[in-house]
Amino acid sequence: MSIKLRPHHLLCTQGYSGKGYSNEFVENMNEVVRRLRTEEVTEVTIVYSTDDLCEHCPSKQGTDICSTQEKVKSFDRKTAEYFGIEEKTYIYQEIIQEIDNQMTSERMDDICQGCKWYPISSCKKNILAKKTV
Repeated sequence: MSIKLRPHHLLCTQGYSGKGYSNEFVENMNEVVRRLRTEEVTEVTIVYSTDDLCEHCPSKQGTDICSTQEKVKSFDRKTAEYFGIEEKTYIYQEIIQEIDNQMTSERMDDICQGCKWYPISSCKKNILAKKTV
C-alpha cells in the first residue's frame, strides 16, 4: 500500500528522530518512518496537500488546510522545484537517493528555513551524509 507524502516530507522522514507535536503524531510518524526505513521497496504517492503524516498533526485544520499553510506550501514548492518532483507515485528509496545526491547545504537551508524542527533535527546531517555523487 502506497504512503501519501507531500514533497517536503521526503526530507522530514530522513531526519526524524522520534520527536513531534503530540503522542498521536509521534506514533503515526514512527509507523510511517519505520516502513520507509525498513522495507526494501516502498511506494510513495506525492501529493500537494495533506498526507499520511499530516493526519495526526495538531496544525491540520482540514483537507489541505493547515494553520501554517503558507510555510508548508513554501517547503513543498521549493522541494518540488529543486528536485523536479511531480504529483505521482515513486519508489521512496529511489527518490530519496536522487534528492540526497543533488542536495546541498544551501538548498537545505533554503527549503527548511522557518521549520521549527530544522535546528534541532538530524535532517541536514542525515541527508548530506548520504550524498554519493
